[in-house]
Amino acid sequence: MAEKVVLAYSGGLDTSIIIPWLNENYGYDVIAFIADVGQGEDIDAVVAKAYATGAKKAIVKDLREEFLREYVFPTVRAGAVYEHKYLLGTSIARPVIAKHQVEVALAEGATALAHGCTGKGNDQVRFEHAFQALAPHLKVIAPWREWTLKSREDCLDYAEAHGIPVEASRTKIHSRDRNLWHVSHEGGELEGTDKPVDPTTWRMSKSPQDAPDREEFVEIGFEAGVPVSVDGQKLPPVQLVELLNEIGGRNAIGRIDIVENRFVGMKSRGAYETPGGTLILEALRQLEALTLDRETEHFKESLALKYAELVYFGLWFTPLRDALDAFFAKTEENVTGSVKLALYKGNISVVSRTSDVSLYSADLSSFTMGASYDQKDAEGFIKILGLPARVRAQVLGQKAKHKELAK
Repeated sequence: MAEKVVLAYSGGLDTSIIIPWLNENYGYDVIAFIADVGQGEDIDAVVAKAYATGAKKAIVKDLREEFLREYVFPTVRAGAVYEHKYLLGTSIARPVIAKHQVEVALAEGATALAHGCTGKGNDQVRFEHAFQALAPHLKVIAPWREWTLKSREDCLDYAEAHGIPVEASRTKIHSRDRNLWHVSHEGGELEGTDKPVDPTTWRMSKSPQDAPDREEFVEIGFEAGVPVSVDGQKLPPVQLVELLNEIGGRNAIGRIDIVENRFVGMKSRGAYETPGGTLILEALRQLEALTLDRETEHFKESLALKYAELVYFGLWFTPLRDALDAFFAKTEENVTGSVKLALYKGNISVVSRTSDVSLYSADLSSFTMGASYDQKDAEGFIKILGLPARVRAQVLGQKAKHKELAK
């Protein structure tokens, strides 16, 4: 009986040719694992394609709610944005896919795991670190690090030679990754830095030129740092994100074109669309400004950068990420309330922020003097704060005088 390998299968160019390649080079029975994380594809067609290209079995899991609840929302709660720009849409999805891929392998008695990540990318690290953390005894096969194919054009030649239909072509060479949270675009004109993103590249969002000529308002409600409602209506995670993607997308929200530092060491350019996520993160920041004290808010910002690195680097299944989650869960206990945003041609402005646990006091903040703040207290506070500066100035002044007298 042939050994079994479980392949993380999407039906895209890379994984489409990996099934016959594994059959030819390893002789394994290939089990295609198809994770539905909201990529918006015809899953039945993807399953049919897996069988047509040589898979012995295809297994589908609907991971959309788990993806949002257990991976996306904790990352949002942390305020994690890689290099202040990237909302980690691809990065967050890899650990949930890898986790269930391992579970399938264990249930099916497979001896190996395979993925279609290139040897230049971050995803190989994300998948394989998860594999090592969850099932270190399973063999890992990464065809891009083994085969002689060097480019996407080579992959297209291989697909044509084996009669495998693929959506990519030599004139439409973008590599895309889509899920409920975002869609990423790489390749094609994006491989240089001297050209703009082709207008036909974008998928989830309108351009500012095509967006409505009027403001649209949306109110997002949170409980303990987690989004729970839109315009006062409580929604389950999948419906909530889908609705905000639709609202943000039609108002040209969430497009970025960035050069980022990959974990493997090189710089790469990518175009990302995260319309709903951009709205959620902006609203959460505004609510935190009301509900977090200064020291917590500032310290949280520093740890958010570390959390973003852990997610981007593929280090989800680590004690540090678990520990940081506990910290962020604590900081967000009172981040409950709602924020109303106005959207207009790619711009977001804040209309209102409300919370029953707001730390904002109009009495304290007002220029009108009130009983709750005695301005005379500031004099002593400033003197104590400035004590080190005064001592230093006096010491340095005395030294300067001594030098003058010594001349």
